[in-house]
Amino acid sequence: MKKQVIALLMAAVMVGSMAACGSDGAETTTAAADTATTAAEAEEGKEEAAAGDNVLVMATNAEFPPYEYHDGGDIVGIDVEVAEAIAKKLGMTLEIEDIAFDSIIPELESGKADIGVAGMTVDEDRLKNVDFTEPYTTASQVIIVKEDSDIAGPDDLKGKYIGVQLGTTGDIYASDYEADGSTIERYNNGFEAVQAMQQGKIDAVVIDNEPAKVFVSQNEGIKILDEALTVEEYAIAIKKGNTELLDKINKALAELKESGELQAIIDKYISAE
Repeated sequence: MKKQVIALLMAAVMVGSMAACGSDGAETTTAAADTATTAAEAEEGKEEAAAGDNVLVMATNAEFPPYEYHDGGDIVGIDVEVAEAIAKKLGMTLEIEDIAFDSIIPELESGKADIGVAGMTVDEDRLKNVDFTEPYTTASQVIIVKEDSDIAGPDDLKGKYIGVQLGTTGDIYASDYEADGSTIERYNNGFEAVQAMQQGKIDAVVIDNEPAKVFVSQNEGIKILDEALTVEEYAIAIKKGNTELLDKINKALAELKESGELQAIIDKYISAE
């Protein structure tokens, strides 16, 4: 009887021992699997970070031909090709974000975009929030009116209804006329302002020269006045304090100017107008 009890006890001990061994093996296997998964996820995260580091995000407002505009499903124009040429020199891939013009600087400040390229003029107000590269082209603010308009120059804008694209330098300069009794009507893009003028809602549109050429070529009965309102320079906006990226882009721009590639891009669009 004692022998049977001892045998049963030994059998129970062996079963418990085997169960314990089985449990340790499963835990070891699970731990190894977890370690492998963690390592794979970490590696994937590194690859994603590396890919992100290799992307240059450009914030723009694609309603400003010939600098940036929609062509079918693509965004094209001078600024797009200049940014693409810069990205290529930096060994990066360009990614374009099409947003409202007055959202470009906040997008840079938040770090969601790396560069703002949208026919942006360097001015004191913008310099408080972002840094600018060296200029890559010059432009002028001009006045579009109906062909039978009595507005012959900038002085005649006093007391008139003036249309501008919200947040642009045209908006800034036209605002100076408010002290002379002018009313400024702000639109999301230049095309809307031109339409409003043709409908008799406003008297004139103040906008950059090259987009103005496009609008006049596409719409009958309007013209650009000979006397420009202002002459200014376009540059690329970058998050304030990001001197590393600023220096790299300035170097790329200098190389593009020296090689003639920058002027060739500009001539490709402007000479066709």
